[in-house]
Amino acid sequence: MPTSPAIITIIGRDQKGIVARVSTYLAEQNVNIENIDQRVMEGLFIMTMLVDLADLSCSLDQLILDLKKIGREMQVDVTVRLHGEKSRKRMVILVSREPHCLEKLAHDHRDGLIDADIVAVLSNHEVLRPVAEKYQLPFRYFPSTDKKAHMEFLLRELSELRPDLVVLARYMQILSPEVVNAYRNRIINIHPSLLPYYPGANAYRQAYEAGVRVCGCTAHFVTEELDQGPVILQDVFHIEVGKDTLEDVKQRGRELEASVLSRAVQMFIKEELVVADGKVLFRPGRL
Repeated sequence: MPTSPAIITIIGRDQKGIVARVSTYLAEQNVNIENIDQRVMEGLFIMTMLVDLADLSCSLDQLILDLKKIGREMQVDVTVRLHGEKSRKRMVILVSREPHCLEKLAHDHRDGLIDADIVAVLSNHEVLRPVAEKYQLPFRYFPSTDKKAHMEFLLRELSELRPDLVVLARYMQILSPEVVNAYRNRIINIHPSLLPYYPGANAYRQAYEAGVRVCGCTAHFVTEELDQGPVILQDVFHIEVGKDTLEDVKQRGRELEASVLSRAVQMFIKEELVVADGKVLFRPGRL
């Protein structure tokens, strides 16, 4: 028998009656529920339903409108997509001078680990154009000597490129509030410390001079507050105090930064991240 599978996703604050309300409505529209995955994490309700629309008694548009209305009434977010529907995410990478994170992202994209379209690499320097061209990625550049003009360049380019995700791959500029607000919870940065320790510039030097024996890096979402956005992933490496040089620490850190950033990007692309109350929660990816 022909089927017409679709995925319904519901995310919001946990409350009584969500499952009953949605399930009742779907039954009234002759929609068969084939699979449900639901969980509550720190008060956040997440439900993914695999349904069959083959016998749907209303139009697909009406179904979506009605489910969205239920979502508004219950103050939860409801999305509907056809199962198997092509919806590859669009990704823009921002860089400055350091190549290691761009190299890792481009390599993992080429190998199929990052299942998205890298639609552009944007920069405030020309230095990394050869890296982008090596992987056949479009590269666009505008200097940041005039900070306001550079941010306007970013807003124009991003508006044209329509990315689902913006990745700061050691992009050494502070984004304007306009850019952050336009892509809230869709900008991922890699910072060379275990935040909240050593925010800002020269993080490895700060850790080295403090004599710490464990250092690391943090992938996080970008907010208006510098290096204070919701943390996605952190990882560590050890410092042999008295033996390692500052350059040893930096080199070890660069290798880890690239890996952690790529893993965070992959989780975003697979829709395994949910931001709630300033925290990042993990959930299973798409059905």
